[in-house]
Amino acid sequence: MTFPRLTAFLCLMAAAAAVRAHADEVNFWPAYVLKEDPSGKTLAWSGLGPFLFSGPDPGPFDAHSWGFRPFFVHRVDDETERTNILYPLFFYRKYSGSYKWSVLNLINHEGISNDVTRAGGPLDRHFDVWPFYFSHETGDPIDTYHALFPIYGTMKYRLGFDQLTWAPFPLFVESVKKKTRTYYTPWPIVRVIKGAENGFALWPVFGMTKGPGPARHSYFIWPLIWDNTVLPGPNAPEGTAPGTQVGFLPFYTREKSPGSINENFLWPFFGYTERRSPDRYSEQRYFWPFLVQGRGEDLLVNRWGPVYTHSDVKGLDSTWLLWPLFHRTKWVDGDIGQDKTQFFYFVYWSLEQRSVSRPGLDHAYKRHVWPFASIWDNGAGSRQVQIPSPLEVFFPDNPDMRDSWTPLFSVYRYDHRPDGETRNSLFWDAITWRHDASRTLVEFHVGPILGMRRRSDRTDWTILGFDFGPKLDKDGQANR
Repeated sequence: MTFPRLTAFLCLMAAAAAVRAHADEVNFWPAYVLKEDPSGKTLAWSGLGPFLFSGPDPGPFDAHSWGFRPFFVHRVDDETERTNILYPLFFYRKYSGSYKWSVLNLINHEGISNDVTRAGGPLDRHFDVWPFYFSHETGDPIDTYHALFPIYGTMKYRLGFDQLTWAPFPLFVESVKKKTRTYYTPWPIVRVIKGAENGFALWPVFGMTKGPGPARHSYFIWPLIWDNTVLPGPNAPEGTAPGTQVGFLPFYTREKSPGSINENFLWPFFGYTERRSPDRYSEQRYFWPFLVQGRGEDLLVNRWGPVYTHSDVKGLDSTWLLWPLFHRTKWVDGDIGQDKTQFFYFVYWSLEQRSVSRPGLDHAYKRHVWPFASIWDNGAGSRQVQIPSPLEVFFPDNPDMRDSWTPLFSVYRYDHRPDGETRNSLFWDAITWRHDASRTLVEFHVGPILGMRRRSDRTDWTILGFDFGPKLDKDGQANR
């Protein structure tokens, strides 16, 4: 088709749309597809197949999304404003009183919004360019810093440290953590420790620290030989004696504390664990990790790897067959019983949810047969099918990936609503058919070429957007 003919054809479709009769769907694919409510109000629209779109998002929030996939996606709900540009290349989040943006999670900026700060709220902003530049501004020298790695800088309350300084790295490093200050000159070879712990290390040859209290740590030819005295855990009863840890790899290791001992011979292949408190547990290991047998009050391990493994750890029941071929996990979260089945991790993935207190209710489930299909059923009348589905199994809890990328692969989609309405879409709405039993409505479209809308009292046809069907008289009845 030449350009003038194509222009004339598009103008013809536009003219036909202007004179069309009312329909719940207007399909001028690939230019645009409109979805309307019975009153004629536009609910959602898409254009250029899956690329251009605008419409509401399902979920607990009153949300609306629009954009040009995958280059730009914008979503607004009652709590958050989200913008993605070629996600995860760039994203922006605006919350109530704060914001955050990131480039590949390497250049990151977040903080309190300017409106809050100008109104007298706190100043709190982070800006990082990993792994070279780190900054935090609060207006208070206690936790404000600017650091340039590896030249010079100080970070505060990051990476698990109260303070971390280098000048330059690795020639000089100073760390502060839990009232212990450690100097590396250079890192990690020469180490001097002061404060709650005191000691010296020449890594990997020798290292020793003492404190706090009776605690003591030492190693020789790291990581082959160590001898430690460790403090009881934070939940241990008052007056509990310290534990000990010794090792001479690969021949022998032992961890011993009041009521518990763990020994390994020819580490890590042979060993056992005996624990009497806080709960009883007994385990034997032979050619670990292949043969492991363990029994306890709330812990069961029966491993004959890789053929069969079954464990139950505080209600988390896990079974492996021919690892990693088949895996099934069952657990209870509140009133929801969860049952997850995997075949080779992601080739087949299924999660089924049921009510524990009301077992008669329909189950909800999500299933992926990679890369062919994904199926959702919420157990309350909503069901969806997408074919193919190469990404969903890898990002099951990532709405940004779902908004930006998943629809691009949705060659076929099926939706079933709780009221019984069903809709099928092929080739990104090029071909659609819908059935609404509550309104005795059947609707079918092949782009702008052919359309059919049948109700109990009439059937309307459209060809190239022009209406062909019975006309309504002044009483709203079809003329025959």
